[in-house]
Amino acid sequence: MLQVTDAIQLDEREIEFKFIRSPGPGGQHVNKAATAVQLRFDLAHSTSLPDHVRSRLTKLAKNRINTKGVLIISANRFRSQDLNRKDALDRLLHLIVKSTWETKPRRRTKPTLGSVKKRIESKKRRSKVKHARQSVIRVGD
Repeated sequence: MLQVTDAIQLDEREIEFKFIRSPGPGGQHVNKAATAVQLRFDLAHSTSLPDHVRSRLTKLAKNRINTKGVLIISANRFRSQDLNRKDALDRLLHLIVKSTWETKPRRRTKPTLGSVKKRIESKKRRSKVKHARQSVIRVGD
C-alpha cells in the first residue's frame, strides 16, 4: 500500500507500469532499451479513492484520461527506467494530493467607492488627452 495522505492509501495492484522506448536523442542505447515509462491507473474502477477525490482528479487530469477511465502518465525525463518509474509515481501521487484540496468558492465583491472614482478620473484624463489630439477646424479663413 502506498500512503498518499493520512486518509488515502493506494493499492499497488491498481497501478500498472508499461515500459516503452524513449523518444529523442540518445544514440544506440535509445534504440535498444525501453527506459520510458507509462503509468496506468484505472481511475474509474479504483476502490482506493473516495468519490469526491475521484471526481476532482477526473477534472484535474482530464487530458490524461482515456475513454475507458484509465489515467495515463508518461515519464521519459531520465535515461534510467527506475528513475522514470519513480518520476511517474511521484507525479501520480502529486495529482492525487492536489485533488484532495478543496477550492474555496469565490465571493463576489463590489469595488470600493475610491477605486470607482479613481477609474472614472483616469478615463476622463485619457479622454481629454485624446480630444486635444484632434485637428482644429478653422472658421473664416
